[in-house]
Amino acid sequence: MISMNKKLEGKVVLVAGAGGIGNALAIRYAEEGAKIVLGDIELATAEEAAHQISVMGGEAIALRLDGADEASVASAVSTCCDTFARLDGAHINFGFLADGNPQIGVLELPIEIYDETQRVNARGFYLCTRAVLPRMIEGGGGSIVYTSSAVADAPSPAQVAYAMSKAAGHALMRHVATRFGAQGIRANTIAPAMTIHARIEKLVPPEMIEWARSAAAIKARVGRPDDIAAMGALLLSDDGSYITGQVISIDGGTTMRP
Repeated sequence: MISMNKKLEGKVVLVAGAGGIGNALAIRYAEEGAKIVLGDIELATAEEAAHQISVMGGEAIALRLDGADEASVASAVSTCCDTFARLDGAHINFGFLADGNPQIGVLELPIEIYDETQRVNARGFYLCTRAVLPRMIEGGGGSIVYTSSAVADAPSPAQVAYAMSKAAGHALMRHVATRFGAQGIRANTIAPAMTIHARIEKLVPPEMIEWARSAAAIKARVGRPDDIAAMGALLLSDDGSYITGQVISIDGGTTMRP
């Protein structure tokens, strides 16, 4: 059932990117009282979460969203405002993950994979930001949360295109926080390490999960989507009203920045 302790009561939140993490975000934000618009390039995945939210007594709309397509993003934002008359928060969460082979570096990675990684992960976050900002400013302010990755700040012999795209997202977040803070806009980034959910468990060998566990300071488990959703709920809420411009690691102490 929907929680009685609702951090996001009365807020409208767009979650761009469904799936293992995105669905958990949407469900947690609905539990906190938000009205949700959840979009993904795979509509059926977004519909699963929207149905679950409806069963819990919340309000959610699922739609097809290609985060790297300007018209698709604009349509999703219009749906938020046309249906719920406002937009208070956005969690930009989608990603292109083809650059995942640990044996491939800058000399071996096909330029087509590099280009698509930047188009979706960097350009897509840019387009979503451009679409949501004017509506939030018109409404008196809002909060944007970006999902990144620990690889954006960690040295690695692999995932060069993916790490570059996520580092670009950090620069975008800081720009938004600095330029639009006076207009009531907050922007923050959540940077998880390995986050396990049903889809990932089918793809990741057990030894990789064990490696992630051993790399973290917390050894009891690896990260879960609910860990990201809990922080996202804080950052989107009035409880997080003095937090902006931050990259927050949700990784069990895998990384530790000053």
